[in-house]
This record gives sequence, structure tokens and C-alpha cells, in this order.
Amino acid sequence: MIIWGYNIHATCPDNLFGHWIIDLMKKGTKLICIDPRLSWFGSRAKHHLRLRPGTDSALVMGFLNVIISNGLYDKAFVQKWTNAAHLIRRDTGKLLREIDIHTDGNQDNYAAWDSVSETPVIWDSAGVGYVDESAVPMISGDIEITLADGRQVTCSTAWDTFCAEVDQYPLDKVATITGVAAEDIEKAALLYAKAKPASIHWGVAVDMTPALTPLVTGITALWALTGNLDIPGGNVFARFAFDVAAYALPGTKGAIRLKTKEADDPRIGRDRFMPLEKFYWRAQTDLTLDQIFSEDPYPIKGMWIQTAGIMQGLGMDPKRWKKALEKLDFIVAVDLFQTPTTQYADVVLPAATFLEKDSFRSWWVPLQTINKVLETDECRPDPEINFELAKRFDPEYEFDTLYDLYDEILKPSGMTFEELQTKGWAYPPEGSSSCPYRRYEKGLLRPDRRPGFRTPTGLFELYSTLREAAGLEPVPHHEEPPFTPVSRPDLAKDYPLILSTGRRSPAFFHTEHRQIPWLREIDPYPTVEIHPKTLEQYGIGHGEWIWIENWMGRAKLKAKATPVVPEWMIMAAHGWWFPEKQAAEPGLYGMWESNINQLIPMNHHGKDGMGAPIKHSMCRIYRCADPVEVNHE
Repeated sequence: MIIWGYNIHATCPDNLFGHWIIDLMKKGTKLICIDPRLSWFGSRAKHHLRLRPGTDSALVMGFLNVIISNGLYDKAFVQKWTNAAHLIRRDTGKLLREIDIHTDGNQDNYAAWDSVSETPVIWDSAGVGYVDESAVPMISGDIEITLADGRQVTCSTAWDTFCAEVDQYPLDKVATITGVAAEDIEKAALLYAKAKPASIHWGVAVDMTPALTPLVTGITALWALTGNLDIPGGNVFARFAFDVAAYALPGTKGAIRLKTKEADDPRIGRDRFMPLEKFYWRAQTDLTLDQIFSEDPYPIKGMWIQTAGIMQGLGMDPKRWKKALEKLDFIVAVDLFQTPTTQYADVVLPAATFLEKDSFRSWWVPLQTINKVLETDECRPDPEINFELAKRFDPEYEFDTLYDLYDEILKPSGMTFEELQTKGWAYPPEGSSSCPYRRYEKGLLRPDRRPGFRTPTGLFELYSTLREAAGLEPVPHHEEPPFTPVSRPDLAKDYPLILSTGRRSPAFFHTEHRQIPWLREIDPYPTVEIHPKTLEQYGIGHGEWIWIENWMGRAKLKAKATPVVPEWMIMAAHGWWFPEKQAAEPGLYGMWESNINQLIPMNHHGKDGMGAPIKHSMCRIYRCADPVEVNHE
């Protein structure tokens, strides 16, 4: 098992603190840990790859290089279940489509070369199969194709394009980028490729870089090429239990949806970023912040903030968020407690805990209810608050009660909320899309029940048709993040240390629980992990308050001497505020003192609107002359 950027026992209580991995280790499972920080699992791993933060995608490409060059990939899977055989035009660099070679062809169908008949063969995307079922598509090689207008173009295969990109990352180059020795990369890649089965378990660190999509498509390619996709012990697809879609996502047919497509037109970023149009029903955060100030193409007058700590932990560059919140005409905050963020709200609605609400969980299996055991005066659960809001926004809202809505959402399960609540939980029956394994072979991943994947082609796309259509790189690759010693050597002169943020504590969850005394006793101060040699270099002692500073600002944390971080990097805790301090401006519960997000910029997302430079900035450190010094404006 590869544990990639995931300090599980300290960060994920809903993952049982990683005890299931310990059980696997007792049965003989070997670990590969990819993390610049030495976690508990890293200390017990067969291979610990201590890469420079932000270079994960280069490491992925190095793994792929080892696997493909050694022929350790699943050739049968590549042939049958991927779009490796689809042809790419050399003149345009894009996929060859049926309409290119037949004037009446379909724009959504693609062409391959049949090695038996030595003619083009069409992939029918809707039918998820080749028109000529007897075709044996060529996986590698160049071929001349005659287009519908009589011109000839040279085409190569998607597999050759994928491999050509992988070839750009020999191990000596990957070692230079990542800082991990080439022989260590090779040993780890070979262990993963030869282990049957094997899986990759990644944490949020993988998502906290601008070019996260090329990175995660590279990781998923590792799953598929090594034969570890949707198998016992491999990486299985997470599906809604019983296909109960509780979340409002584009393409879902559940009860939560917009009445018209036009109602979705104003959503910020939808027209600019493909993932927001196809997969995520939300606005793009950086553009939203910009639009509060620009008012282009329309002004934003208010904000509904629901259990979101924009100021104290969720928003990068909180000084800019402060100005944005001050500009808005009306703000409602829904939260369990008063926080720095709620101080900007005109109305604060007290929310309820999970013990005070009826709800259900359909993400993964089993389908199960959340059952109310108590009520607190004047507090209401989030679903009830949102339900009442929906009825006021839409006078024609079709549900009389929240439980009517629950019943509608649960219809695919064949149970009402009351029936499910009586059972407590229910596993989907055999043959359900929620029941692994190899569901792509059985037609359990697609709404049309055809074998294949829920992609535009119905295939596992090593070459992404959606990214090509959006003008983005269709295959995995490495992009150096902004604000690293490599991308900004000019800044590195003044800020020589790599700043990684988001160190988690098992005592807290994000910005929560700082006001609970016994948890604060466990972890009383915001800390930053620094190697003892680095502390010695800067003349700082263990336990001393220090400033972490870069071109954006500074934050005050306590130095913790530990060899778990390399000498060239520090790891700072995030989400710190002090509920015991003054709430009103300018104090804001002391959030300006130790909020590490003050050193992280907005507006540095990836080309597709995803990601942020959270794990790999730069900084310098120095001792606080006066530990009680305040940092607010």
C-alpha cells in the first residue's frame, strides 16, 4: 500500500485513525510512504520517499516510467478498457474523430486503426464499443489516414502520446525535481507494480497544489495500469449506496436540483472551468472573491456562510477576505459557536450538532441514518435551516416537510426515511453499483448499464477527452507550483525555507474545538515543526515563540524541535484562533496572531480552476522579541 501525503492517525478520525492499515500490516502488507514529513506510518514503511513538497506529479511520472519501461503494466486492460488505441492527429495534436473521416460522422465518436483489416475502425461512444466488433485496434504505431476532404494526415495512438510524456521523466530528472534518489524511486515503483494486489491511499495534501488534476490523473493511471482498479485489495470506486444521491451535483437525478439550466448560468466560474461545469456544483472561490470587489459581471451583495471559517482557517489571505466581508451589504452565518468569521455577520443562526438532527449518509456503504437524540433550545440542524430557506426562495417548493424530501432522495433504496431509521442501516444487494468488484465489466458504473466507465468514451481515459476539449493537457504531467525555490529563486534568497502548512492535531478538527478546555490541555499552542539543526542555525530554542514570515505577512507559532521534518522545510499548524480572547475588532479572537493562512495567496489555482498553493510556499523564521506582540492591523 502506498500512503501518499496522509498522516492518517492524526488527521482522519472517520478513517478509524488508520487502525485498519495496522491490521493489514499485521497480515504482511508492506507500506510505501510518500511524504516530506516522517509520519508514524512513514517510520514503519518499506520505502519512505521524502520528496520536496509540490513535486508529487513528477514522482508519479517517475513511477509510470519504471512500470511501463519494465513492461509491468496490464496489457490486456490497456487493450480492452482504455482509449489507448484511439488515434491522435499529428497536424492538430487532437483526437481523430469519426466526423474527420466521414462527413456524416459523429463528433463524439473516435477512430482507431484495425490491425486485421488495416482500415480505420470507429469507436461508438454511446454504444461503448467498436462498430466492427471483430476489430483488433493498434495500440502503438504511426499510420496515414485519409480524411473526409481527401487530405492525408499522420496519426499516432493515445498510448504512444501517453508514453511519450512519461518518457520525459527519466529517473535522474525525477530525482533532481523531487529530491528523492533515483534508486529509491525505482525500488518503490517496482514494489508497487509487482505487489498483487496493491492500493494507493492519498490525503488532502495531494489536492493542495494548483495542478492537482494532472497529479490525480497520474495516480489513477497507476491504479489502472497495474491491474489494481476495482479489485479486492486495490482501489475501488466510491459510489452512493443504492445510488441515493444526497448531494447536489451536475448530472444527478435526485430531488436536489435546479429547475432550469438557465438558473445555473450566473454561477461564477462555470463558463471558464470545465470541472465546474461537469462535476462540481459550486462557484470558483478565487473568482468569487475578485467579483466581490470588481462587481463584474454583476455585484455580489451578500453571503451565506454555513459552518465555514473563512477568516480563521478556510480562506487564504484572510486580510483580503476581511475587506471583502466588510464590503458586503448583508451576511448570515450559521455555526455552532461564535468565531472570527461570525463577527462579520448581520445575523448568526445557531446550528445543531449531529446528535441533534435526523439525517442519513449515503456516501459509500452502508446506507444509514443519523438519529436525533436530543434538542437544544434555539439551535436548529443545518438541513432544517436550509429546508426553510428553500421554501422561502421557491414558493412552489414541492415538499411540505424535511422528511418528505428525505423520502424522495431515498427512493432508489426502496425505503422511506422512517423505514431506514427503523433498520438503522442497510447494505445494497448483490449486483448493485455499490458492490465491488470489477463493476466496469458488469455494467454497474454507467446509467445505461453497459460495461465500461462513466466517461465520455465509456473507457478508462489515459488521454482525457474532456481536458482536450477544454484546451488543457490531456495526459498526466508535472507542473512546478508557484512560490517554490525552483519557480521563484528570486524570492528564495530572502525566504530560504520551504513552508508547508496544515499540520493536523488529533485533538482538533480543522479550526474546531479550541474552546474545549481538556482538548486545549492536550494541544495548547499553535506549533511549527522544525528540524533541530535548523533551529540551531537560526539560534532558536525548542518551545520558543517565533515569527514565520514571507512577502505576504507573518504568523506567530511555537517552535517544536523534531527530526520528522527535513532541515530545509518547516511544517506549520493551521486553523489557529483563541476563543478566550477578545471577540470584537481588532482582536477577532486573536486570529491575526497565529493564522498561517496570512502567508498563502489567493488566485493561484490550476488551469482548470482547481487547487491552491497550500503545501509548498517559502518563508523565513526568527525569534519573537516580545511573545505577546499582536499582529493585527
